[in-house]
Amino acid sequence: QEELVESGGGLVQAGGSLRLSCTMSTKGRYSLSWFRQAPGEEREFVAGISRGGESTRYSDAVKGRFTISRDNAGITQFLQMNGLKPEDTAIYYCAATSSYAVTSRPFDYSSWGRGTQVTVSS
Repeated sequence: QEELVESGGGLVQAGGSLRLSCTMSTKGRYSLSWFRQAPGEEREFVAGISRGGESTRYSDAVKGRFTISRDNAGITQFLQMNGLKPEDTAIYYCAATSSYAVTSRPFDYSSWGRGTQVTVSS
């Protein structure tokens, strides 16, 4: 398993932006994704980028507002979140899977970060 460390969460007003980062402990061949979990809710897929970085996938809830990317070394991934809404409030988790394509199923991911809190005020 890889160690993943998220950063960049915080408190922002509706309509604002945040940029999350996720750094892996080693360079590996993984597809990387972000999930989020609000209180009392199940963990849900937000966005993912394939192992080669050539394809991305987004949930309908964030499509057009969030952008996922990764650095050339394949160690750090980013989630740029624009147009934030109160319903985006959740703990955001970074996750890694050896699958070549992005999958939205949490049980496909073998490594998880501890999460970073994102709070959007109205």
